Amino acid sequence: TVEPAAERGYRSFAVRKSGKGRSFVFISPDIAVCEPCLEETMTPGERRHLYPFTNCTDCGPRYTIVTSLPYDRAQTTMAGFRMCPDCGREYGDPLDRRYHAQPIACPRCGPRVTLIDARSGKTVAGGIDRAAALIKRGKILAVKGLGGFHLMCDPRNSKAVARLRRLKQRNRKPLALMADSIETAARIACVSKEERELLLSPARPIVLLRKKGELPLIAPGLGEVGLMLAYTPLHHILLRGLKLVVATSSNKKDSPIMKEREPGLPALCDFILDHDRPIHMRADDSVAKVVEDGPLLVRRARGFVPYPQKVPEELRAPEHVLALGAELKDTVSVYKNGYVVTSQFLGDLDEYENRRYLKEAVGHLVRLFDVRPRLVVSDLHPDFHTTRLAAGMGLPHLRVQHHFAHMLAPLLEHGHPPSEKVLGVIFDGYGYGADGGAWGGEFLVADYASFERFGRLKEVPLPGGDLAAREPWRMAAAYLREAFGGKFLLTGVLKGIGERRVRGLSEMMDRRLNSPPTSSCGRLFDAASFILGFAPREMEYEAEAAMRLEAEAAKARTAAAYPFDIGRDSGMLQVSFEPAVRALVADRRSGAAVRSLAARKFHNTIAQAIRAMARRAKKEHSVRAVVLVGGVFLNRILLDETVRLLEGAGFRVLRPRLYSPCDESISLGQIAHGLAWLRNKKRKTRG
Repeated sequence: TVEPAAERGYRSFAVRKSGKGRSFVFISPDIAVCEPCLEETMTPGERRHLYPFTNCTDCGPRYTIVTSLPYDRAQTTMAGFRMCPDCGREYGDPLDRRYHAQPIACPRCGPRVTLIDARSGKTVAGGIDRAAALIKRGKILAVKGLGGFHLMCDPRNSKAVARLRRLKQRNRKPLALMADSIETAARIACVSKEERELLLSPARPIVLLRKKGELPLIAPGLGEVGLMLAYTPLHHILLRGLKLVVATSSNKKDSPIMKEREPGLPALCDFILDHDRPIHMRADDSVAKVVEDGPLLVRRARGFVPYPQKVPEELRAPEHVLALGAELKDTVSVYKNGYVVTSQFLGDLDEYENRRYLKEAVGHLVRLFDVRPRLVVSDLHPDFHTTRLAAGMGLPHLRVQHHFAHMLAPLLEHGHPPSEKVLGVIFDGYGYGADGGAWGGEFLVADYASFERFGRLKEVPLPGGDLAAREPWRMAAAYLREAFGGKFLLTGVLKGIGERRVRGLSEMMDRRLNSPPTSSCGRLFDAASFILGFAPREMEYEAEAAMRLEAEAAKARTAAAYPFDIGRDSGMLQVSFEPAVRALVADRRSGAAVRSLAARKFHNTIAQAIRAMARRAKKEHSVRAVVLVGGVFLNRILLDETVRLLEGAGFRVLRPRLYSPCDESISLGQIAHGLAWLRNKKRKTRG
């Protein structure tokens, strides 16, 4: 942030050795190689010609190599590399672009790459050129980057891609691509002006782009492919002849990205392109897409972390605060001196290695920014690992309802004033409700301090509990049963499942055995996708059914929608999509073209229901702004249509921009409520 300052009358300027002050010092994210450094790397005769670690003050590693503050070379993983005289001269010259560039290096004094046979562990001659040749021959390589290792192979070699999928236990989940240039990217996918800018931005995220039909094994059944541009000199050197590679994180299923040659790495690849610059803090690639009103982050990590979030003056507190997030797609956040720093994506905490990663990230942020928490905030769920971790810290512990924290994150990002209530539309898969129920389709009227559950999607059974989130046919059965009663088997939708199995499931719902009621919008999308014939019987990865439904909806254009009902139950509004489900079943029988149209109409229906609820909230609570958040709003079609309808109805729409709408942003929202709670506590004490 650039702000005007009063003239102080200083007579000189100098860069001195850093002290150990108490102020909140910010650290830059890792930045893609800049054009001058890339040109220098690729120009014969330059002393850094084909050197894979060229960087300057404008680019290169930052967050992933910093061990502590102040940000000096001695407090980075470059501490063990002593500068040669040439680098020392550049480092000390105020007119040089490498003036005080802490990661400065060259072939004489800096890190070096090593090619290793994964099976034998022996060094192989040839370095990066040999690595590229091996990829061309169909080999899988683990390549060390800024925040961890990528697994790379030739995307046009179907045997190599299929083998990589087997090794990663990833049969259908999309794989990311890395291209050498924007021209190569444009041959694989449709690239708009805005997407081009995002691809070329210093953050260099993976950008979800509309496929052109090539490479069927990369993102099967989906309309988009994730693609990023090379962002380090090493990548550019490697891709000179390859142009395009698969570049997926090197991790065992659901575990953190590997930052070192861990014991499990050789089992995932044939060769390892390693280097000796240590990674202190691992970080995945960020993922983003472009929607009608700008970029949308899917996963916030390398290139964006640890950008700070400024807190409105009216919400600030002198105490430092730590928030631990939820359970899935976790992040942690720290607050100090008017700013929040949120960690990189940490993964799902049902995996032990991710829980270790969580503690590693907490320790790193607390040490790096000298945070001394006086309050720790977690989710309301009593059994989340983060809740138990917070309870054992010996600090005042505040628990915040999942969807309330969700909606506060965009409020804080947009600097929304604490005095104005808004309507939060929070659509996701699951969150522990204030009543102990399975929430997930919520309409909350709230400010930073409190919320009212204004409405919800009508509840249906969740047959099989967590199993229903993996097997979409179960949710299809639940919605069909609500819409058609005892005749739901006659629809034919569940014919392939088997009548005996479906009747057993129906009896389980009748007796309320392992079938808790849920308002989840994520599960509604699963049901619709299965009803229309797009979802598999069992999903391999989260939101697979919904993503397939979106891919089909993208093939059709219509403004039409299905009917829905809004009524009251237990004093709150509820939206019923039973009429829409009956219409979906009718359209299912009409062929593939009509089914794609039906998928589009279903998206329009959800958007129109949101607008209808917003109008009711405006009438009853005078709200003028609507927050759209939750994993369901990663859906480009739904988000664009909802924003269009709400803005057309006169509402101001607040959605995440530099944070993901998924659970990753919950720790940021927890900080927001924690600060409001601290201020209210002081106000009550004074009163």
